Amino acid sequence: MNPRYTRIPAVVTGPAPTPGPPPAQVRARVAVTLDRAEGRRAELVTFSGLPDPGEHIAVIVPHPAHRAPVVRVHSECLTGDVLGSARCDCGTQLDEALQRVAEEGGVVLYLRQEGRGIGLYNKLDAYLLPDRGADTFEANQLIGRGADERDYGVAAAMLHALGLDRIRLLTNNPDKVAQLREHEIDVVSVIPTSVHVTSENARYLEAKALRGGHTIAVGGTP
Repeated sequence: MNPRYTRIPAVVTGPAPTPGPPPAQVRARVAVTLDRAEGRRAELVTFSGLPDPGEHIAVIVPHPAHRAPVVRVHSECLTGDVLGSARCDCGTQLDEALQRVAEEGGVVLYLRQEGRGIGLYNKLDAYLLPDRGADTFEANQLIGRGADERDYGVAAAMLHALGLDRIRLLTNNPDKVAQLREHEIDVVSVIPTSVHVTSENARYLEAKALRGGHTIAVGGTP
């Protein structure tokens, strides 16, 4: 071997790592007045690059910059939110969230996750089964869907896009807290929502507590 040269051992490398998808970004901000939030001015924010194709939005009422904002992650419920159905507490929870952010500022993330992620028509199919004895979670499973198919990673992506990594979360659902923390959202406190119980939704709320682990009390249900 020529002494003027040094042999360099070959380096074998694997394929270059595949880059992940780019982070979600804010697409547009639209100013609106919200009658359901005491006439407060708010922004409706849309996004691009979210991890699922749903047209999710954020409703933002200005909040103090020095404090973690109140955030409500709310899954769409046409029957409750729009039509005022008494079978669930979704509409009253949305009204409570809008009232809360009207008072102190904050964010409502409105996720297009109708029927805990199974869609409107499937939800209405499942509605027939509680009338025959199944609870709301069993009903989803009896039509071949998951008891709760929601993935809150999309909510975390929206919060990251908004620059909101520290929040106070308005919820009774520990799964929301856990999933957001898994996606690097610092939930500094959990604010319980009120329990909106009626004669028509009592069994639904009991199932949320017993089967879904929600921190609510309905009658004698812990």
